[in-house]
Amino acid sequence: MNDAFICAADHALRTLSGSLKAARPTPRPNPSARDSAAEADAALSATERALSGALMRVNHVGEICAQALYQGQALAATDRATQQRFLAAAREETDHLAWTQQRLDELGARASLLNPLWYAGSFAMGWLAGRAGDATSLGFVVETERQVEQHLDEHLDRLPAADLRSRAIVHQMKADEVRHANDALQAGAAPLPAVVRWGMRAVAKVMTTTAHRI
Repeated sequence: MNDAFICAADHALRTLSGSLKAARPTPRPNPSARDSAAEADAALSATERALSGALMRVNHVGEICAQALYQGQALAATDRATQQRFLAAAREETDHLAWTQQRLDELGARASLLNPLWYAGSFAMGWLAGRAGDATSLGFVVETERQVEQHLDEHLDRLPAADLRSRAIVHQMKADEVRHANDALQAGAAPLPAVVRWGMRAVAKVMTTTAHRI
């Protein structure tokens, strides 16, 4: 257990320092649109660039939270196969983290100043979910990913139409989140009580509203 805590602490430091790297290339518009995407990026107005930066900062915070949630759930999991499932999902979410950080850099935007707070709170939630049992913890994944899917749909509606690069990243993130939810369902996820789902939405609303600005 001590080794597991050391590994979790090391992962937290690497997540918050931005040293985690993507295993997959950053999603881009189709090859024929590559030049037009670069031109569209250059043509974004200051207002559009600021909006894209704020939305991608929220998405980056979401990926900070995803790393923490999965690490907390893996630490508390009682079944090794379930633990490995959480760690595998965290590795894939690392791509999302790196992609959103890269996009923030391209837009000249910064990450949230509260990332350590988001990570700590999400790790605690993940650990508590894991302590409630593997089926409940998997149900937590399903509900989280469904809420993230809705959130990404809203961002696709709000992102400037010309911001092809951000839109490509968000589309791929959404596809991955849908798959994670389906995988958790197939692994035996238990449905969460309505009050828990409501509470998760309330916490997510506070996080996204705050991260949009700070």
